[in-house]
Amino acid sequence: MNRAEPGPAEPEPAHGPPDAATGADPAEPRGRSGARRAGRFWSVRRAPAALLALVVLGAAGLLLYDLVSVRAGRPGMSWRKVLTGDLATRSLDDVWTVAGAGVAVALGLWLLALALTPGLRSVLTMRPGPHGLRAGLGRDAVERVLHDRAVGVAGVASARVRAGRGKAAVRAVAHFREVPEVRADVEAAMAAGVRELGLARPPAVSVHVVRPPRKG
Repeated sequence: MNRAEPGPAEPEPAHGPPDAATGADPAEPRGRSGARRAGRFWSVRRAPAALLALVVLGAAGLLLYDLVSVRAGRPGMSWRKVLTGDLATRSLDDVWTVAGAGVAVALGLWLLALALTPGLRSVLTMRPGPHGLRAGLGRDAVERVLHDRAVGVAGVASARVRAGRGKAAVRAVAHFREVPEVRADVEAAMAAGVRELGLARPPAVSVHVVRPPRKG
């Protein structure tokens, strides 16, 4: 009986160490590793969409009812006759015509702005995770994290944080230690806190340290 000779072992696929910045395998496509740019979240716009749908539905239903009434031999609604007669006789430079056109233009621009802008300005986008996982942090959560970081610095009696999309302002009150030393420690704590948040666009942090007001 002939024994089958073992064939050469297949080489293992070569994978380098995970990327230190993203924690992903360099051999994995960048599109799957989550290294692509993270976009903002888009608002659903439920209230404006529902309001516009109700207005269009009501106007269409009213016109359809009037059309069916006329087809059935009944007289048309008086408001439609008055409206058509008024539009036929009123000039374009009339005050009410200009005002109505201005309102229509303003509503159209508002709807265009809602359609073309993402909204949800209170949600800050985080760096995308593996498999396209996306997450966001509210501004209030960012403010709480940075506030806890600030009050944890030795010498800080109280702190107030206001976080925006591109900037975070920190105002701290130092009750002991020198103000420059406290400011340097608060800036270091804010830099570490911003890094730990994992935001796609980390905000620039401005730190202002003051002494408490003197009594009397």
